[in-house]
Amino acid sequence: MTFSIVALDGETGDLGVAVASKFLAVGSVVPWANAGVGAIATQALANVRYGPDGLVALAGGASAEAVVAELTGRDAGGSQRQVGIVDARGGAASHTGDGCLPWAGGRTGDGFAVQGNILTGPEVVDAIVTSFLRTTGPLPDRLLAALLAGDRAGGDRRGRQSAALLVVRSEGGYGEGDDRWIDLRVDDHPDPVPELIRVFGVWRLLMDRPDPPDLVPIDGDVGAELRDRLTRLGWAPDAAPDDEVFRERMRAELATVPRVGAPRDAGQGWGSEWDAALIGWMGVANLESRTAAAGWIDPAVLKVLRDESSG
Repeated sequence: MTFSIVALDGETGDLGVAVASKFLAVGSVVPWANAGVGAIATQALANVRYGPDGLVALAGGASAEAVVAELTGRDAGGSQRQVGIVDARGGAASHTGDGCLPWAGGRTGDGFAVQGNILTGPEVVDAIVTSFLRTTGPLPDRLLAALLAGDRAGGDRRGRQSAALLVVRSEGGYGEGDDRWIDLRVDDHPDPVPELIRVFGVWRLLMDRPDPPDLVPIDGDVGAELRDRLTRLGWAPDAAPDDEVFRERMRAELATVPRVGAPRDAGQGWGSEWDAALIGWMGVANLESRTAAAGWIDPAVLKVLRDESSG
């Protein structure tokens, strides 16, 4: 009841799954992945054990093709299962049991597997493959573009309800504490794939790290603007708001957040107290992943600050 793409970025090693379905919360069932190991989509009359068991087999050195054969071969319900697997070496395999409801099938290539069942036709799988191969950029963008192409080619013949994106990267999770770099879901929506793309845009704003060449230096004019806008929002260093204890704790916690770029002297009017005020506001706005070195600001952060302090 689903269509999906499982893929590896051969340059970065990122592994991911993008999936959509006329099924509630498809992201809670179909996608599985471990960094440096592989990615799996288990669907149709899904056997969720294919996810964890398949990842264990991949971690032990088995190929994607061997794992698909093992999982389906020992499963009495294998004829009703559909599964796509990509291993960390780029090997790919896809299985569609002959008991899956039509249209059902899949395609594989170097570093990707695409599969779907109860689709409007094979054009859905073909559109996903064509888009993935033609799209450039980071793996999440390619996966979402491919998913949208399949959706607009017809998708699930029963309609639309949910979509999900899972991408793993070594130490790519929040605070580098795990490998779940991106884990986003739209569980119940009339047009879930575009909504997933919108949510990914929010994730990118809040969680992406800035590139040092893109940082804006806090010079005289920018510093003056930042002081004015932070003051409007109640974040001036000499402000005494009712929640000052909370703000002070926020600034203290965020002082340990890794900062992008090399520190620079911003000159008179922008010292450590204003730097701390900016970081405190960024924490409240959930923008701490975009913290730049002292004397710099991420242009995306500057835009949000301008938007929130205008009017």
